[in-house]
This record gives sequence, structure tokens and C-alpha cells, in this order.
Amino acid sequence: MRHLVLPRADGTLEAFALHDPKSWPHAPAPFRARIAFAAAHVVCDPLRDVDVLTKPAIDWDATLAYRRHLWRYGFAVAEAMDTAQRGGGLDWSAAQDLIARSLAEARNEGGMIACGAGTDHLSPQHARTLADVERAYAEQVSFVERHGGRVILMASRALAGRARSADDYARIYGDILRQAREPVIIHWLGDMFDPALAGDWGSRDLDAAMDTCLAIIGEHRSKVDGVKISLLDAQREIEMRRRLPQGVRMYTGDDFNFAELIEGDATHHSDALLGILDAIAPAASVALQALDAGDVDCYHRTLAPTVPLSRHIFRAPTYAYKTGIVFLAYLNGHQSHFRMLGGAESARSAVHLADIIRLADAAGLLADPALAAARARAVFAVAGIT
Repeated sequence: MRHLVLPRADGTLEAFALHDPKSWPHAPAPFRARIAFAAAHVVCDPLRDVDVLTKPAIDWDATLAYRRHLWRYGFAVAEAMDTAQRGGGLDWSAAQDLIARSLAEARNEGGMIACGAGTDHLSPQHARTLADVERAYAEQVSFVERHGGRVILMASRALAGRARSADDYARIYGDILRQAREPVIIHWLGDMFDPALAGDWGSRDLDAAMDTCLAIIGEHRSKVDGVKISLLDAQREIEMRRRLPQGVRMYTGDDFNFAELIEGDATHHSDALLGILDAIAPAASVALQALDAGDVDCYHRTLAPTVPLSRHIFRAPTYAYKTGIVFLAYLNGHQSHFRMLGGAESARSAVHLADIIRLADAAGLLADPALAAARARAVFAVAGIT
């Protein structure tokens, strides 16, 4: 039964019927024209009797199965990033376990993976000096490399809180990059994703912040594979990628404008490191396969319906986007429940979730409409919608 009742923003209810599903073939090989990392979510274990606000309990079987799902569609996995609720339910202790397990799974499956290293185990009261921040970064980078992983150098709340100038960023990033064994991906995460990162790169002026980031990359280009910026500002990303040193990649983190940024222009394009790829992997895979084949029309035709869905999932407050990602995974049968670390399933309203259903249905991203409808009915029943 594909019928369900959905709430509207005006407080009324709507009878809604889901469409027939689309068929999305797996990718025969990783994409050639673009590198595409899907930042993957974690599946919590709701049967563990823990304090859900402070103790992450993870369903490892379902979590690793989802990584295999992404690899089958041709994606690389960006592990232990903010999509995995890093710093918002997933602490460093659990992140270490996640990284080690996912790296082992990647070796078994032949999947491409990179892992987030930051400073989130450094509590604000213990981040007294920049040396404390540097030691925290070094510890996490060392852990990832020791387990054979490639590093995504994550933004640091501690650094944003302690740094007083662009020179502080140059010193900390310079020291960490010199220590890194292999080129890393630098992650510039905007404050719409994490308000504690306001003033990252030593300035609230984004032009000045970009100059600082580019100067650090330029000085250490041999240790930088690329930079991911998540500012939801297409023009700023285009400007920055034109200024990157030769051979340094731009990985778009723009979940609003990813389609045009990945296509690029006559001289430059963005690769991808995106949270939305977790949710739209089947459609995005077909689109990127079309780009490999030079079929730009098919690329845009396939991705176009996913853009409104992504913009809705990532609407303000943007940091709550993980709720929509996990909701879609639940509707599509990738996990048996709609529960999240830290109780984050409650971060979006029933109306917001209803619009996700409408938009995912329009994009052909509900694999089993009857299952999706049954599971959505159960979720909305909790909100008194029957």
C-alpha cells in the first residue's frame, strides 16, 4: 500500500500516493571524470540501554553495510565526518572504532575511503594553548595513518576558539601538513554547518579567510591533495578553485549547487565530497556515469530532481541535515529504525520530513514505495498523524 497521509506547513493534512520506483543500476567501476566522496552516516543501535545524549551506541553491521552500498554505486567514502554526527553524537572514542572498522572493510571490498581527523577529543576547558590544539590534531592524524587511512583534515572548534590571527592558522596547519605522510584533503566547513566555526581561518571576512587558506595550500601544495569547502556559496567556490595551485583539487561541499559545480566550466570543475551523496547515491551514480560517457544532458536530467531534495534537507538550520539523511536511509530499508545518536531524529519537524518524502518520491529515490509508506506512517503516527 503506497498511500499515506502527510502534513502540510499550513497545518492541514494531505492524502499522498507514492509513484512507481525507478531502477538505478550499480556502477561497474569507480567514476573516471570526477572523484566523488559520499560522506556516510552511522546507524545507531536502539537496543542498547545507554544515555543516548552522551553515549554513542552503533549498529556496526548496518553501518558497514551502508558503506558497501555506497561503494557498489561507485562512490568513495568520506568516513567519520559531520554526516556521521562527528562532534554531535559521535565522539572521538567511537570515531576511532568507526575509522578502524571502515578501513578494514574498505580493504576487503576494494573501496576507496578517506577519514576525518580533527581535534574533537580536546574539550574547550583543556584547549588552553595552540600547542594543545596542534597535539590534538597530530594525535588524530597519526591514528588514521597508523591504520592505513588517508586523511581529511577537519575544521577545528578548538582552533577557531584559540587562534587570534591568520598566522596562528598558518603555524598549526603548516606543522600538521609537514608531519602528514601523504597528501591530505583540507576541509573548510562554514558556520552554517557548525556555528562554533565562525571566524575560521582567522577572520569572519570570507575573502580574507580564503586568502589565508590559499596561502597555506600554496606553501604546502605537495602535502595537499585538495580542499573541500562547505560554504553553500557557488561563486566563492568557483573563485577559489580558479586560484588553487596546479594539481590541487577542489572538492565541492556545496549541497545546494553541487550539480553545476561538479560539471564545471570551460577551464575548471569541482570533484565532490558531499553529505547529500549518502541520500541520493543511486541517482548521483547514474549521473556521474553519464558524465564519464560525455552525456551532459543525461547528467543534468538525472540530477535535476535531486537538487530540490538536497536544498530542503540542508535548509536552515543546516546542521540538522543529518536527520533527513537518516530518515531516507530508514525509508529505503537500510536500517530497521529511525533513531539517531544523541536523539537527533527529533531535530526536524514532521512537516519537514513530509516534504522529504514528496521530494524523494519525485526524484525516484524511494526504492520500495510500499515499505517507505509503511515506515513513514509509523513515524507520523508518533506525531499524532494517522
